[in-house]
Amino acid sequence: MKIIKTKDYEHMSRVTANLLSAQVIVKPDCILGLATGSTPVGAYKQLVQWFQKGDLDFSEVTSVNLDEYKGLSPENDQSYRYFMNHNLFDHINIRKDHTFVPNGREPDAEKACDDYNKIIHDLGGIDLQLLGLGNNGHIGFNEPSSSFEKEAFFGSITPQVPASVLQLHSDVTVVGDEAALSMLPH
Repeated sequence: MKIIKTKDYEHMSRVTANLLSAQVIVKPDCILGLATGSTPVGAYKQLVQWFQKGDLDFSEVTSVNLDEYKGLSPENDQSYRYFMNHNLFDHINIRKDHTFVPNGREPDAEKACDDYNKIIHDLGGIDLQLLGLGNNGHIGFNEPSSSFEKEAFFGSITPQVPASVLQLHSDVTVVGDEAALSMLPH
């Protein structure tokens, strides 16, 4: 596991955008797994700026998003499809038919998950996945029952700290500002 400590949110956003843009440059037809919430917004703004300057081309990129709220239509301003359109997709040249967000309108949650897993499988998997890790160790909607920041990266693999499962992956880079990573050993 590689850990990159940044001085603040802006620096973290630039580092994250650099990692994403490097993937797009190295493999223009890459599959990006993208996250929602407030954490990645700064990185998305940086990607938009680089695109507008002509430094990035998303025309061959495919994105798969991490999550969606059950019951919301893509047009609802609280949906993650709307969030992604507003913060990234509407401002770059990614093909709309190459952007995937789970179907929040599917009444059968298990079917929605199975359908989405099939999309990811049919795409051949995800080349780079962006995840937002909460200060309580959550990933996406996987909330812990208690808070142990250090345990996410150095403790036991446990449902109490969902982010701890990242220790099992062979290629993880954690980018966070000094405050967010203050509990980690130096």
